[in-house]
Amino acid sequence: MSPDYLSGIRRILTVSADTELVSAPAYLRAATHAPALNNYGSAMSIVQDELAHAHIGYRLLGDLGVEMAELIYEREPAEFKYPYAFDIPLDSWRELVLANTLYDQAGFVLLSDVHNSSTFGPWKRALAKVDKEETFHLRHGRTWVKKLAADPDEKQRLQESLDWMFILTLEWFGLPDRQKRHSVQLDYGFKGKSNDELRQDWMGHVVPFMEEVGLEVPAHFDAEQDCYVIDCPFPARFDAERKSWLLDEGLCGWDEVMTRWKGRGTMNVDYVGRLQKGYRARREAMAS
Repeated sequence: MSPDYLSGIRRILTVSADTELVSAPAYLRAATHAPALNNYGSAMSIVQDELAHAHIGYRLLGDLGVEMAELIYEREPAEFKYPYAFDIPLDSWRELVLANTLYDQAGFVLLSDVHNSSTFGPWKRALAKVDKEETFHLRHGRTWVKKLAADPDEKQRLQESLDWMFILTLEWFGLPDRQKRHSVQLDYGFKGKSNDELRQDWMGHVVPFMEEVGLEVPAHFDAEQDCYVIDCPFPARFDAERKSWLLDEGLCGWDEVMTRWKGRGTMNVDYVGRLQKGYRARREAMAS
């Protein structure tokens, strides 16, 4: 394994494992708004799956010479590498099921591409199980979105959440191909598709579904171009406190978006702190 290959596979595995790990406290927080106990149980099953998926990634990193405890428990919150969307709190059951529909679909698209294309055999084999469990998360989200969209009042509230969550998930796939820096991921076959191709795949799943249930998203399929077209300024500025896109201000630069990503969001310290709390308390107790 060449140094470049090792560095590249460590990078993509860290992003994947961190994303799965941080999704657990994000979903746990929203699960407290479950309408009934059995719904809470379904959400807890998803949280458990996400932790197990994170464990797979970290174990593989351990096999590649990374110190797992240091990676999980010693890093500062801002050093974790996961999509900015998880830094914005999910404050309701509808936002949780939308996250299952949007965020988990993004994860499924990314990991399915890895499963189909990766040259790193251990991860490819592990993803056979992960993909099946992610299918349950998607089914859970879509079932609930259909149910809520059938009620006029709930549909309006669902639309309000979708307005900010859809565009955040468009960002999930990273920089456009013309600005992508880590071409090693394609060069070494860690994944098979580019960022823009994966973004198109995601829209191919999500846009028709939202149209089916009568919800509006700022994207449509253009038959002439044979691709999905985004119908709003993208990238754009985001007001995290209000969960609102400042679309009237038009396009912003990707450099500005990257500054927002690197600065993390309102829940970064909270979520990582919860995950590290027990380990750090134990370490302090042993040192005293």
